[in-house]
Amino acid sequence: MAQVNPTVGDLDGNSGMVVDHARRAHGAGAHLAVFPELMVTGYPVEDLALRNSFVSASVKAVAALAERLAEEGLGELPVGVGYLSRRVGVGERYGQPAGTPQNAFALLYRGRVEVTSAKHHLPNYGVFDEFRHFVPGETLPVVRLHGVDVAFAVCEDLWQGGGPVAAARRARAGLLVTLNASPYERDKDDVRMELCQRRAREMGAAVAYVNMSGGQDELIFDGDSLIVDAEGELVARAPKFEENLFVTDLALPAADDAAAGGSEPRSEEPGEAVDGVRVVRHLHSSEPVAPYAPEPPVLTPRTDPSSDVGEVYRALVVGVRDYARKNGFGSVALALSGGIDSALATTVAVDALGPDRVHVLLLPSKYSSEHSVSDAEDLVKRQGITARTVAIAPIVAAFEQGMTLEGVAAENLQARVRGTLLMGLSNQENHLVLATGNKSELATGYSTLYGDSVGGFAPIKDCWKSLVWELARWRNAEAERAGAVPPIPENSIAKPPSAELRPGQADTDSLPDYDLLDGLLDAYIGTDKGMRELTLDGYDPALVQRIIRMVDKAEYKRRQYPPGPKISSRNFGRDRRLPITNRWTPRT
Repeated sequence: MAQVNPTVGDLDGNSGMVVDHARRAHGAGAHLAVFPELMVTGYPVEDLALRNSFVSASVKAVAALAERLAEEGLGELPVGVGYLSRRVGVGERYGQPAGTPQNAFALLYRGRVEVTSAKHHLPNYGVFDEFRHFVPGETLPVVRLHGVDVAFAVCEDLWQGGGPVAAARRARAGLLVTLNASPYERDKDDVRMELCQRRAREMGAAVAYVNMSGGQDELIFDGDSLIVDAEGELVARAPKFEENLFVTDLALPAADDAAAGGSEPRSEEPGEAVDGVRVVRHLHSSEPVAPYAPEPPVLTPRTDPSSDVGEVYRALVVGVRDYARKNGFGSVALALSGGIDSALATTVAVDALGPDRVHVLLLPSKYSSEHSVSDAEDLVKRQGITARTVAIAPIVAAFEQGMTLEGVAAENLQARVRGTLLMGLSNQENHLVLATGNKSELATGYSTLYGDSVGGFAPIKDCWKSLVWELARWRNAEAERAGAVPPIPENSIAKPPSAELRPGQADTDSLPDYDLLDGLLDAYIGTDKGMRELTLDGYDPALVQRIIRMVDKAEYKRRQYPPGPKISSRNFGRDRRLPITNRWTPRT
């Protein structure tokens, strides 16, 4: 199983990745190599699926990939890949995507596309919008490979009962291989393994689950590919958040000819439909492989299940690294205030790209405290990054000569001056600007448009303020365990948070304690609890009403905020879509 990191739209580069890993798999003696969902095109393709030219390019790329594998001496290794195809021979129907695109699977062998099928269950929840982009497949391929019947399915087909899972059980497959592009969320790895174990027991067959790795816009794919046997016991597991060629030897049962109608299957032999899915059997090779000594399986240990903060941190690093790399940015820039948010965002960027590619601006105003400047300078020394200091008070004063601004308007002017300087530096030196706001600020509207919201990517956008502190403490503790200098000054972690836009300002002037606030926000945003439910949970009714009003009024700001790595089950962006113009006021 090749747990790899493709890029959406890079058909040539992704195909080259397949060839490279297939060569390694062949060298390791593999009898089958499989890659993630939509490997050839990258995932998710979103509305690229609706462009006929893109679908055609994908189909041609898969055919060319099969030929290239054979030309490079890899034609005898069956290679399974995900790609974008289209349903042939069926007229378009009302409500279906034009061109009938499909999220498809192909088995490549001896220079040609030997087997094809398409994803049957199309998810349309959370970040997924596949009813918009694809039409469902109606077949499950069962390939007799070295005397073993191997079924192939795509991602959601494993998550949903019935359909391909029921068809694989009825076909008595010895192994179900699933190609996945399953995004990271906190605590999702246990859910995946439990799912694979349950499906294996239901089918009485081993399950091989290959997942994508790397970042694509907001989504992070964490790998965590795994194999369980027919009893649901974990056989092998790949590492998380890294590319990996995962080679595992399996002892699988010989094919049951009775399940194929009493004789060896012929290619493209139709079977009986089960839950809307028709089994199509293919004879690849009926002779079993000669006995050989198996390699011991790899079981990558998981982190301490009581604390997944380290995994969240790694996800943020992957998100920043791949967003910058895949979009052609060699460096990033951000404003460093001495506070915890910019300190954590800077540290993530350094771990993602290296200190020589991280540029920070120190932009003190007349309200900036002495410790904020010194904390920022301390972080610069600890991490060895490039820093420039621009005092913004004279610039703000120049603006104020043209227009008198007071109160919040004057405070926001400071933030917008900082944003203008950051974007000027980006234009001048081609840095990707990182916004440093956290999820608590975005939820409550504590983000100045065209000020601290400027940027192309937002590393901690999906992190509650309380999680920001946890991540900073975890990163410093990791450094201490390794005998290194903690990257974040302790004062940046310990001091009360403040935007420092007026004298003596503190976040608690207008917001409750973050532990209380984040719990309330997570319940309202993450689980859609209403006022009555939140009050029954013990929150003060007046506070609930005030916070809900703040969240709902700030929707227009969130629409204009940069994308950032999704690490929660519901982020601001793909997961949560609410109208900006909205007069509904929750009462229950």
